[in-house]
Amino acid sequence: MLLEAAALDVGTFPPMAQYALGLDFGTNSVRALIVDCADGSELATGVAQYSSGDEGVITDPKDHNLARQNPLDYHASLDLAMQEALKVARATGDFDAAHIVGIGVDTTGSTPMPTMYDGFPVAMEEEFHDNTNAMAWLWKDHTAYAEAEEITDLARKQGRPYLAKCGGTYSSEWFWSKILRAARLEPILVEGPTDTWMELCDFIPGYLCLEEAGQVPRSVCAAGHKAMYSGEWGGLPDKDFLAALHPALAGLRDRLYEKAYPSDRKAGGLAQAHAEKWGLRTGTPVAVGILDAHAGAVGSGVGPGRLVKIIGTSTCDIMVASHVPDIPGVAGIVDGSVIPGMIGIEAGQSAVGDIFAWWSKVCGKSQEELAWDASRLRAGESGLIALDWNNGNRNVLADPLLSGLLVGQTLHTTAAEIYRALIEATAFGALKIIQRIEEHGVTIEDVVACGGIAEKSSMAMQIYADVLNRPIRLSRCAQAPALGAAIFGSVVGSVHADVQTAQAAMTGFKDVQYLPDPIAVTVYARLFELYEDLHDAFGLSDRFQVMKDLIAVQKEARNG
Repeated sequence: MLLEAAALDVGTFPPMAQYALGLDFGTNSVRALIVDCADGSELATGVAQYSSGDEGVITDPKDHNLARQNPLDYHASLDLAMQEALKVARATGDFDAAHIVGIGVDTTGSTPMPTMYDGFPVAMEEEFHDNTNAMAWLWKDHTAYAEAEEITDLARKQGRPYLAKCGGTYSSEWFWSKILRAARLEPILVEGPTDTWMELCDFIPGYLCLEEAGQVPRSVCAAGHKAMYSGEWGGLPDKDFLAALHPALAGLRDRLYEKAYPSDRKAGGLAQAHAEKWGLRTGTPVAVGILDAHAGAVGSGVGPGRLVKIIGTSTCDIMVASHVPDIPGVAGIVDGSVIPGMIGIEAGQSAVGDIFAWWSKVCGKSQEELAWDASRLRAGESGLIALDWNNGNRNVLADPLLSGLLVGQTLHTTAAEIYRALIEATAFGALKIIQRIEEHGVTIEDVVACGGIAEKSSMAMQIYADVLNRPIRLSRCAQAPALGAAIFGSVVGSVHADVQTAQAAMTGFKDVQYLPDPIAVTVYARLFELYEDLHDAFGLSDRFQVMKDLIAVQKEARNG
């Protein structure tokens, strides 16, 4: 398929009537954001929750590693979010949906799903309607932890370069692990000659354009960070390597893609059916998809020397640089995955907001109550230290079988003290990531935060500033991933020549800035040493396998 660069002529519009649409497919909902391309100001937002499972996530009480989504929710929730956003926009009086010049899409990832070659989900087929293996394998599904270890071991044994750009360890959260697991659980989903697999960030642009799967340009962001794709070795892993994992994977490679593209490229034009339904122009340019964290970094003004922390249910740390060495323990180093022409760096933690929400649910107090009491504690006053591995460790250990730990409880320990210790633990985990990146020569000059936690918890942000010993600014847009997607929409819609130009016009920072407290900085430096002791003992030492042994005992007990 011929890809068109950002300079595509899409027509002439009055300067005050140029809008971009950002579609943000998150863990629990879809967000549609309409912004003015001139300055990034938000005209309207529409949000719609997924209807299946628990807040959109389909789980299994017998397997806490399972997290799937019903692909049909994406279609239904997109329509609802669009209707709401357009209704709000039209209420302004001078809005015309036909003046939306471009559409960008960001999604969770790695969230792959089996699709028919016409681009529609296999889960739409009656025989697979209730089959969780035929659904989208959500980013936080860890059922393929054994397959991830197998992929890592094979690449090392064969001396393949495929792990060099993903920190040296393949993750259970990622593309090939999940498909290998599916091939063993449900072979037909991988072996079917008319089927393929698509990342969610590729599936949505394909759905918007009603393109066949083979015609949808694939995202280099998802391909590089999640599927071991790199131009250095000719794209995806070769068929011999994949066949050694499972013969069906080698066959599937022929039904995937040979090249992946950055998100300043056009994936296609909006299909007539969608355009008529929403009042947009048929053929409105749709950008190649991107992962939500990377879009959030773009919407937060990421550039060389700036670390953007997207802090929500989990966190992603995103940077860009002109040159980056291979960094052990960092999730991804991919050319063009964030800003075209620059190397994107991704790291992060697999649970942050999820940990705080879990404790709130367990102790029976709202996070507002916990935060009020915890904010009155001084750094170190609780006498507690925790490890933030309640959903495994994404970086820098890359081990999904690690679990949470809390040390220092007494008969006087309160719920608020534990809540604060959990926040501190996630901040310590964030510092480990920063240290690893800087150890390999990448300079971090400033930190910008965005996402739900950054917006809602001033206490958490102050703790992060104290632990990191760095000022933290907040992205001006509370919906940074959707804004980042809209920025790509503005580029493929020819309003801005490139991503950096669009960022200069459409992004900014809030007035608030969190500055390190010197007293807290000193206390947290001491606590971080204790965190590192626990981190290395339970994460690196062969002598301390307690966490993994507990998982084995639990699995045996649950299986009767």
